[in-house]
Amino acid sequence: MRIEAALRAARDSGRKLLVPYLTGGLSDDWVASLLAVAAAGADAVEIGIPFSDPVMDGPVIQAASSAALDRGATPVSILDDVSGADCDVPLVVMTYANIVHRAGARRFAGSLAAAGIDGAIIPDLPLEEQEPWAPAAADAGIENIMLVAPVTPDDRLARIVEQSRGWVYAVGLMGVTGERITLAASAGVLGRRVKAMTDKPVLIGVGISTPEQAVEAAASCDGVIVGSALVRILLDGGGPEAAAAFVGSLRSALDEAY
Repeated sequence: MRIEAALRAARDSGRKLLVPYLTGGLSDDWVASLLAVAAAGADAVEIGIPFSDPVMDGPVIQAASSAALDRGATPVSILDDVSGADCDVPLVVMTYANIVHRAGARRFAGSLAAAGIDGAIIPDLPLEEQEPWAPAAADAGIENIMLVAPVTPDDRLARIVEQSRGWVYAVGLMGVTGERITLAASAGVLGRRVKAMTDKPVLIGVGISTPEQAVEAAASCDGVIVGSALVRILLDGGGPEAAAAFVGSLRSALDEAY
């Protein structure tokens, strides 16, 4: 339980948690960007394994996924790249059920563990369809992070929270990933609902784009996940230094506020 243990320890020290997301295989130096954002203050890092039909992702991450696929990125190549990375924070992959199904649940979970990955997020795999993935992940030591939404009813919310490992991913709004001008009011409401139900780390993601929004979202939970704003920087040609500067600005804002 490396992810949950690490996040609990950071949270219990008084730190608000920060998990950036970047797309695997997006550029030749994507692993350098991964290491740069980890060093800039991330508590864990999400790595997107590109898929041709990313139903949860908005235009920015869709564009990054397409660019990575055009470069020839595959689940195998991305895991090969990251397996040699000396990263001192937990690593999580985010991908889709078709990738897991094609590889086979046990084979995919084993490949994650062999590459040094600690957890996985499969957003299109609902509660009722966790087998065979969830048992295979548990057997391989992969923490299966599950998502809850603003419209998730309390009884279902309780079951998802019980099964989630690593952290509980609270989706801040109904919609796909992407940058927003303001933080959705539903983010704070959901954060408080989940926090009232569990002591597991609770992180809000989707729709958090700026240091100010990160501070606002973190008020109701243990921390935040930021993806599209970082991926846009990388898509626009920003490399490891630009990625680290952005994540550093999020870290500084959270530390100053809390």
